[in-house]
Parts: sequence; C-alpha cells; structure tokens
Amino acid sequence: MATQCPDYNFSEIEPHWQRYWDEHKTWRAEDRSDLPKYYVLDMFPYPSGAGLHIGHPEGYTGTDILARYQRARGRNVLHPMGWDAFGLPTEQFAIQTGAHPRDTSRRNIDNFRRQIKSLGFYYDWDREVDTTDPAYFRWTQWIFLQLFKKGLAYVDERPVWWCEALGTVLANEEVIDGRSERGNHPVVRRSLRQWVLRITAYAEDLLNGLKDLDWPDSTKRMQEAWIGRSEGAEIRFDLESLPGQSLEVFTTRPDTLFGATYMVVAPEHPLVPRLTAGAQRAAVEAYVGKAAAKSDLERTDLAKDKSGVFTGSFALHPVTGSRLPVWVADYVLLSYGTGAIMAVPAHDQRDYDFALTFDLPVQQVIEPADHSGNGDAATLPFLGEGRLVHSDGYTGLDWAEAKARITADLEAAGKGRARVQYKLRDWLFSRQRYWGEPFPIVWVSESDFEAARALPEVAPLLPAEPVVYREKDIAWYALPLPDAALPLELPEVESYHPSGSGESPLARATDWLDIWFHPASGRSTPASGPRPEGSGWIRARRETNTMPQWAGSCWYYLRYLDPKNPAEPFSPEAEAYWQTPDLYVGGAEHAVLHLLYARFWHKVLHDLGVVRSPEPFRKLFHQGIILGEDGSKMSKSLGNVVNPDEIVKDYGADTLRLYLMFLGPLEAMKPWNPKGIEGVHRFLRKVWRDLLDPAGRPAAKLHDGPEDHPATERLFHETIKKVTEDIENLRFNTAISQMMVFANHLQKVDRLARATASGFVQLIAPFAPHFGEELWERLGGAPSVTTAPWPAYDPAKLVTDEVKVVFQVNGKVRGDGFLPREATEADAVAAARAHPRVAPHLDGKALRKTIYVPGRILNLVVSG
Repeated sequence: MATQCPDYNFSEIEPHWQRYWDEHKTWRAEDRSDLPKYYVLDMFPYPSGAGLHIGHPEGYTGTDILARYQRARGRNVLHPMGWDAFGLPTEQFAIQTGAHPRDTSRRNIDNFRRQIKSLGFYYDWDREVDTTDPAYFRWTQWIFLQLFKKGLAYVDERPVWWCEALGTVLANEEVIDGRSERGNHPVVRRSLRQWVLRITAYAEDLLNGLKDLDWPDSTKRMQEAWIGRSEGAEIRFDLESLPGQSLEVFTTRPDTLFGATYMVVAPEHPLVPRLTAGAQRAAVEAYVGKAAAKSDLERTDLAKDKSGVFTGSFALHPVTGSRLPVWVADYVLLSYGTGAIMAVPAHDQRDYDFALTFDLPVQQVIEPADHSGNGDAATLPFLGEGRLVHSDGYTGLDWAEAKARITADLEAAGKGRARVQYKLRDWLFSRQRYWGEPFPIVWVSESDFEAARALPEVAPLLPAEPVVYREKDIAWYALPLPDAALPLELPEVESYHPSGSGESPLARATDWLDIWFHPASGRSTPASGPRPEGSGWIRARRETNTMPQWAGSCWYYLRYLDPKNPAEPFSPEAEAYWQTPDLYVGGAEHAVLHLLYARFWHKVLHDLGVVRSPEPFRKLFHQGIILGEDGSKMSKSLGNVVNPDEIVKDYGADTLRLYLMFLGPLEAMKPWNPKGIEGVHRFLRKVWRDLLDPAGRPAAKLHDGPEDHPATERLFHETIKKVTEDIENLRFNTAISQMMVFANHLQKVDRLARATASGFVQLIAPFAPHFGEELWERLGGAPSVTTAPWPAYDPAKLVTDEVKVVFQVNGKVRGDGFLPREATEADAVAAARAHPRVAPHLDGKALRKTIYVPGRILNLVVSG
C-alpha cells in the first residue's frame, strides 16, 4: 500500500505505484513467450522544449487502457515508447544559443519521460529508442544503403527555398508569403543537389496495399489522392523553332486533343531559354524570376489571377499540324507530369481563365450527350463527359471511345502512347542542416570509383547504375560505407550556422569532410594528413546533406522488437514473434507523409526478405484533437494551452486519464472543459469511500460469500460485458459511464460480495491504474492488479425473471412496474390498479378496453 492514510491521497498513491512498476518491471514484454502477443503502438513524439501538451496523453491513455486490458486477458503485451528527436526546432535553438543539439534533445527527452511516467503509462522502458542515438541511426543508415543498393536512391538538382540574407536553405514551414520567418528576408527557389528516394517505383504497390488495411476511410482516401493514379496518354508536340525537339505532355483527356489552342510550360522547364524568342527574352526572364519566389501552393491556387508570358515560339499540333503558341505560366509545375501541358480552355477551368485573360482562342470539342448542336460557348468550360464535336474524323464518338481511338492512332503515328501516371513524386530526402542522420556515402572521382567497384568487398554494395553528379564539369561518384563503418556519426562543429553556400554546417568540418578512404574496410583518416600506408586508399569527400526527420520514424516500430541488438536492426526471431503492431494510434495530421514513407520503407524491406508482412500497420486509429476551452486549437499565442503537469498536481494522474477518456469518443474533436474534471474526481472518491471504511480498510458491508443481491449481481455482469466490449472497440467514454452507473448502485446497497468489489476495481484499473492498484491491495489482492485475470461475465446472469412494463391510461404514460416475465394480462391489470400513480386515473371509471403487449406495455382505455 502507498500509505496508511485512509483518505484517497493521490499525491502519495501515484508515486508509490509508479516506483513499484519500475522496480518490478510490471510492464516488461517477454521476447520468448508461449502467450499470444499483442503489440500496441503510439506514434512517438518529437521531444520539444515545451514538454507534453494535453493532446499527447489523450492518445497515450487510450493505448494504455488497451495494453493493460490485453495483459489481463492473458496476452504478452508490447507497448513501447521512444523519441523522434532529430528536428528543426532543436537546430534553431543551437544556432541561437550555441548549445549542442544533442544536449538539448537529451534534456527535452528527460522532461518528456518524467511527464509520461507521472501519468502511469504502461510502457516497456527497457525498449526505449531515440532516433539521435548512434546505436539507433546506425540502422537507419543501413536501411538507406539497402535503398541505395536497390537503385532506389539517387541525386538530382531540385528546387529549394534559398535565403541569401541568411545564407541558408529554408524548410517550407520557415517561409511565409515569400519571405523568411526569421528576419523577414526575401527568399527564392534555387536548385541544389539533393538525395531523392524513388518512391514512385512503389506507387502501384502503395495504392493496391490500401485495400486490405483497417484504416479510417478518410485516411485511405487521402493516401489514394496523394498517390494520384491517372490513366491517359503522353502526346508529343513538335517545336517549330527547334527542329528535332518536342514538348511532351501527359493528359487524362486525349479525347480533347482537337480543343488544344495553346501550350504552357512551367517557368523551370529546361527548354524555356531555347524556346524564348529574342524580343520576348526580357519579359520571360523577369517572369521566371518572379515565379521563383512563389510556393507550389500559391502557383496552383484556383482563385488566383492567371499570369504568364508568350515565349514567341510555336508548337505543332500532332494531328492537324496547326501552330499553337507556347506560353510560360506558373500554374504549370515542373514537378508534376512533364512540366508542360496542352491547354484546352473549353474543357479545363484554369486553361479557360488563362485564355480569357490573354484573349486566346477557345474551341469546344465535347458536348453533353443529350445536346444536339455543335457546341454552346455559353456553357463553357464544359468539364463533363459527352460526345465529340469539331474533332475531324472523331466527331460524334462517345468521349470514352474517342480516348481509346485517339490514343491508339497517336501511338501508330509515333506521336504518343498510352500511359499511367501518378501524382506522387519521388521523395526529396535531403536537408542542408546539421542535426540529422549523416548519409553513409562518400564522393570519389570516376577513376577511383572504377577501382573500388572492382573490389569484391565493394561490388555487392553498389546499385546496377552508378549514382553520379557533376560539379563544374567534374563527375563525382557515390560510394557507400560498408557495414563495419557504421554508424557514421556527426562531427563536432564550432558553429551550427549555415555554411552560406547552400551546404549544411558539415561543409566546414574539414577534417571530417575531406578524407583518405579505404573502400573495402570503410576506414578513413583526414585528408589533411599523409596518405596512410598500404594499398586501396583513395581521396574522398563525405556527403554534407543530412537525412530528413522522416527517416528515423520510418522504421522505429521494428527497432522496438529488438532494441539492444548490436548486430542487426532486429533478429528474425523477434520479428517472427512480434511482427507488426496490432494497433497503431496517432494523429490524423500524419495521414499522408509519415504513413506513406513508412509503408514505402517497409515494402522495400519486405522485398529484401527482412520482414514477413508487406504492410507495417494493419490497423490504424486516429485520436481526436482536444481544443482549448474557447473552442479554438490550443496555441501558446492564444494562451489556451493546458499543461498536464498542473492537472496531475491538483487532481492526480488517474483523474486526468479518466477525464480525457470521458470527454467524448476518442476519435472526436472536443474542447477542454475544466469544470468537468471535478465530476470525474468525485467518482473516484465515491468508489473509494464506498469500498473502504474511514480507516482505509475494507468496508463493513463487504462479505466473503457469493453475491446475494440479484440486482447487484445482474448489474455487475452487465458492467463487465459493457466495459469489456467498449475497451475492445475503443469506446472508453461509454465504458466509464457504465462504471459510474454501477458505482451509483453500490451506494444504495448495504451488502456486497468482496469478489464483486474486487472485480469492479479490476474494471476501473486500466483507466485509473494507481487507484486500481491501491484499492486492489487494500481489498486483499496481491499486486499487481494488471496480472490478475480479467473478469468474465456470465450470460445467464444477464437474464432476469422480471420485465419492465409501462402503464398507460388512455394512451398517456402514468407509471411502470416490474412484472414476472410470464405475467398474464390479468396480472398486468391488477398491478396497474395497485400502482399509486396509476390508480387515481382509474378510480370511478369504467374500463372499456385493454391493450397488452407482454413484457412491454399495458394501455387501459377508460371512460367516465
């Protein structure tokens, strides 16, 4: 027991049981067990300096209840916790203060761990992981090397936000209206060398895999939209001013080909300089420069005014040969499709708006199937399906048939082909920052690469096609570090400020950056020193980019299976037993990127034979958002953030846990209401006072015999059934309501079986574990209550010999009563006449008619 004090003293009870769980490792998951496993996982947090906010324990409480319940049901439960600790805020703090990000992260993690433990969560702390720990990111680097070897990692020049005044690349969230969040400096789009992962190679697999997942439909739809599978045609338009050159476009509507009246290329399209006629050059260059300061979201906003510049060049229609003017406009993105479009203003809203703005021709080529004319400009743009008009030999065809015929004819003429395209883009996997996983890659000359590739230790590590980038006409080749050289750790640096060249601060760590490298062994030494003795040493330069924060979160659920393994990310035996989470719980804000990236990595590992299942998260649940008391999203600037530490101090962790679950359905968005927490706290005190006497011992009304109160026994079994089913279905609010009903009933009885009291405590314990442990022990149970078998309800005890019958007089309810199930109509009438609230409506009146539905209702029709 926590204390000899008879009162419900949560400030003593809760720390006592937290120490007990830690000392006895109550939460430990056994790796080799004959018990069935249950793996429940929370999305691990980024440990910010602000600590936990009230939204964190909402989801964590839900999984904790489930974990404790599953343990009581006899399952070997894995419920781990860790830290997604690489991140931009920590690096920004380092830039401002000079504090090493590692020290900041550790301090924040210590605070998060303290807060989480104070809430009594059932986490296996022996399996704690930290993405910034070299023992962890060694295997993040190893997985990247598998992607590299499989040809799924390459380098490319990609546009990023560049701030000249700050001398650095900025993340999207650091750019507001074309200016830096820090300092309000102008920013532009600038192309830098980036690592990119070929996630598009798995686009179809990622799409098809969604079908069998038990996920919220909204999340599956978001992933489907992000992947964006489109069937259509790739069409080639020859360029009049550039013989032998063409613009290739992808369209889902080849049936509208004859409605193309102009072409548009993205400002970043590589052909723009060559397409631009001399008289248009100044205008085009000015426009391209202005577009570089806009985000993709701004450029594609349907509501924005359309802008563009004519290049002075023309493309040739692949069927009619007509000249189509080529424009540069920022509503076309290089990152989507081919970076060029055929504009069909009669059948596309953006094209139509652009054509009206610049007085370009509009030609309708599709009309509704029930329309008898040759197009009606007043209905444009017409975006629906129909039949073709003004389309040469295809006029009159249904649009679907026309799509197929036009595509086939283009392919036969060598002017196009059928194609499936995805909106999904390859994953830009670089950050020009210090605080991230270093890439286990060095760059070498072509001759040194060829020499290394000939080595039997190196050849198996390389992709079929070398990864190469060119810098000032010099080709640099990527060589991977061998496993023995992992982890590659970050060097100590004097400053975390950007290098000013677009590279990360690692570019200034010269002794780490420029090295003598031994490809076969992975050994290295600073290039500032002499070449080491022996053969095989070459000059190399390390990669200065670091991995994004997504990297460590792509596979952490697998490291939990075997977190101390120094030889492999996890053992085959651990993966065979635990496999993947049975339930994954986290916020809907991660519906796309984190979940998509994790699925991609998992599918690669599956193809490599590292994991058995093709999907990482079979069942997913999103907890809702807790809003501020004012109904708006919690924010420091609004002053409506709730700190869980304060609630724990005033009411205890168990009260907070119960209240978070009682607010409403776990998946719902709901406002915080501090008034409601008092009611939940009173519930715990009520149960405490009802089951214990003033001295803190079992109450006098408890007895050791069987339950001898039929109504109590029935309601207890109803409560077991309801709470069990509600936990299974994550309906925690209604489970708590049922327990409150039972607690109210207990106050009305003067005898109660000790077994009933202990069973009720077991039902409460997953929700309020400290409270449950203390009451369980005071009632004579051996700790821990978590290990006691879960109560089972008896269906026979749910059946009652009495049923409730409603009494009506002339159709109006006047009372009710409990009658034997087999009661006759005469029995029901006699009971109604004897009922004190019904009898006054019958006295002195003649009974004209009786309507009786056994077990439900008795309606007496009277007059007089």
